[in-house]
Amino acid sequence: MTAGPLGDFLHARRARLRPSDVGLPEAGPRRRVAGLRREELAQLAGVSVSYYTRLEQGLSRGASAEVLDAIARALQLDTHERAHLDRLADASRRTPQPRRPRPEKLADETRDLLRALDGVPALVLGRRTDVLAWNTLGHALLAGHLDLAQRPNLSRMLFLDPHCRELYADWKRKARAVVGNLRITVGKHPDDPLLAELIGELTMKSPEFVSLWRDHRVSPCDADAYELRHPVVGRVTVTQQTLSVARSPEQVLIVCTTPEGSASAEALTLLRQLSGPEQLRTATAAATGSTSVRPCPPDAPDR
Repeated sequence: MTAGPLGDFLHARRARLRPSDVGLPEAGPRRRVAGLRREELAQLAGVSVSYYTRLEQGLSRGASAEVLDAIARALQLDTHERAHLDRLADASRRTPQPRRPRPEKLADETRDLLRALDGVPALVLGRRTDVLAWNTLGHALLAGHLDLAQRPNLSRMLFLDPHCRELYADWKRKARAVVGNLRITVGKHPDDPLLAELIGELTMKSPEFVSLWRDHRVSPCDADAYELRHPVVGRVTVTQQTLSVARSPEQVLIVCTTPEGSASAEALTLLRQLSGPEQLRTATAAATGSTSVRPCPPDAPDR
């Protein structure tokens, strides 16, 4: 029997803690790894070594809330990691029943909201980071090399599309954020076959994704500033803010804002003037020295 998501997460968090983090000496007899041993973690949590070992190996699925609380404190989990632990523990108690999820649809109210956000780059993502819709400026900022009608998966773009890798000045930080958010989504939807397909594809095609996924870090994408190296308007610093969609709780609205009067705001104004589909693609190709742009394969709009 494999350890499963719960055991993998516990093992990864245990390996992250150094003995000095919990008041133990760094060196000791037979210590070969930097992280905590199972017996040390079990002692900190006040549970037996055999019980914790079974839990981490996927042999015990009935951990109580009190035991999970104790383990979470011992592992020094933050709020998001603690919620993730609860979801994994709950999923481990249930028999998986994979079924094809319903297609994600955009509500008319959400489409109207996106249309109203004409002055800022904005897009709507489904729970697997599929682009369900974006306004013209959002498309021009993040994927001007693609046709406006295309609905790609942003996680796939980030790891497999050379344009997207070049777009973010600190690509690694953006990649960590996306993977941390994907971890939360997998914890919420462990039986989603389309999500599993996406993770499997990225695992097969991107060594960087494998390294980040193995770390088991969880973090929501809420609001963060990123410097973009746009091929047409140059360097732009935007704050990407993730907002919940009221009638579609598994969808999010992402808006990219800039300080009023800043050079980045002026760059977005220029981009808006150039954001007709044909002229933008032409400008992007000219800026990158390419006569044809080859994006990663887009997902179907309703996936």
